[in-house]
Amino acid sequence: MSARNPPKDVVLRVRVGERYYLGPGKIALLRLIGEHGSISAAAREMKMSYRRAWLLVEGMNQSFKAPVVETAAGGRQGGGATLTALGRELVERYTRMEVLCEKALAADLRRLQARSALRDGR
Repeated sequence: MSARNPPKDVVLRVRVGERYYLGPGKIALLRLIGEHGSISAAAREMKMSYRRAWLLVEGMNQSFKAPVVETAAGGRQGGGATLTALGRELVERYTRMEVLCEKALAADLRRLQARSALRDGR
């Protein structure tokens, strides 16, 4: 993990609908698309292929009632991608849920980590 994305003690994976899951990887991809305005730049930063990133975006767009990412075709100025209002909402809600989960589980996590044989520094 990079300093930009420190490891989490709780990893949240949320089922949306009957068969679709939203987790830290898809949210990271959305954040980076929002930051860079590009699926390919987001994919490069995540060290994944453009095809994999595109398939994840397409899956998210098809799994919600409205798109989460809108794309513009390339050309002389190049293409681009932007998060829709729904895409921004997904990132915000997921982030809020992560914070709430970490707060709710903090005491139990501290107790488990205190008993771990694999503590940092060993």
